[in-house]
Amino acid sequence: MTQKNLIVAFGGVSPEHEVSVLTAIQAISALEDSSYNCIPLYVTKSGRWLTGEKLLDLSNFKDLPTLEEDSVSCAFVKDETGKTHLKEQDGGGIFSKPKSYPVYAVLCAFHGSEGENGAFQGVCEMMNVPYSGSGVLGSSLGMNKVKAKLVAAANGIPVTKAVNFYETDWEKEQDDIITIAEGYDYPLIVKPVSLGSSIGVAIANSRSELIDAVETAFRYDEHLLIEEAVNPLMEINCSVMGTPDDCRPSVCEKPLGQTETLSFEDKYQSGDGADKGMASADRVIPADISDELTKKIQNLATKTFSALDASGLARLDFLVNANTEEVYFNEINTIPGSFSFYLWDKSGLNFTQLLNELIEIGLKQHRAKNGRVRSYETNLLNEKAIKGIKGLKGSKN
Repeated sequence: MTQKNLIVAFGGVSPEHEVSVLTAIQAISALEDSSYNCIPLYVTKSGRWLTGEKLLDLSNFKDLPTLEEDSVSCAFVKDETGKTHLKEQDGGGIFSKPKSYPVYAVLCAFHGSEGENGAFQGVCEMMNVPYSGSGVLGSSLGMNKVKAKLVAAANGIPVTKAVNFYETDWEKEQDDIITIAEGYDYPLIVKPVSLGSSIGVAIANSRSELIDAVETAFRYDEHLLIEEAVNPLMEINCSVMGTPDDCRPSVCEKPLGQTETLSFEDKYQSGDGADKGMASADRVIPADISDELTKKIQNLATKTFSALDASGLARLDFLVNANTEEVYFNEINTIPGSFSFYLWDKSGLNFTQLLNELIEIGLKQHRAKNGRVRSYETNLLNEKAIKGIKGLKGSKN
């Protein structure tokens, strides 16, 4: 049976670059005996597109400069029939041509920035190739914590109180912003609006700590959020798979961090090894919470997934008051670390099955889109119309 070319896209210009590499290599390993021929599409930290067999070995990423030298530049191109290929731009050598891979589908394994915020998804849309995960709108909403919470609140999904501002606002209205934030009482949570993996997130217990946290977070993002803290806090996460109109939840998990909110180190450098990504983090699965609370969070997860126009697979994170069991939507990760396979494994779906279903959802969405009318026949550019446009230039005085 001929294998289908699955382009596994990962890396990117993002502080979560290394996490993306881990997720991609995990996925490629899980699909080793599948019907797919996994072709790596690695986006470097400077934005170059590379491919090549050496990108399939995690150990090679310890020396990025050498790996980049040994890899081949590539790009999406259309052939004469309109079919999209991932084509090597060099590296063919004297006696061989650069390789060209007809694209069956793209597995998006990016985390953060242009790979997860809808930009790469837009490239796939322009090239008309099927891809996994949320579309342009769902991806961009998911990456922006402010917009995601606005949509959630508009759909009756509880969120914590917060104030958001840009760096220019902070320069002009710092006292006013602090006054609003302090109205929520300390401790306060400072977050970059468009980053994940807890990068740039900090807890502030005083005004001086708040100012320091804000100044540090501006190193990562020009748009920040200061939120009230839930106390006592219990974090519960739930993954959702499907489409906005047909989705289902996984079991819930309770992450176990060493701080009041999970840090990057808690998520990726704890447990049995940093090379396992999110799968190495300490957690309780299924979460040791009541059936009633579990159902409540699962229902909120699917409702939020649909409200944010998410597709494929996502992980939704919730903040729970451990005393009152009040639940608040925190954020959605439209491409979660390790694809949250550890949640679906406990839900009766192994990693390979999960990836196959994720890819199939992308293919189904692509077929549905292409089944609609995508062009409109018109005579707008006929000779008369062109003459009319020329007339708009005006006449000389």
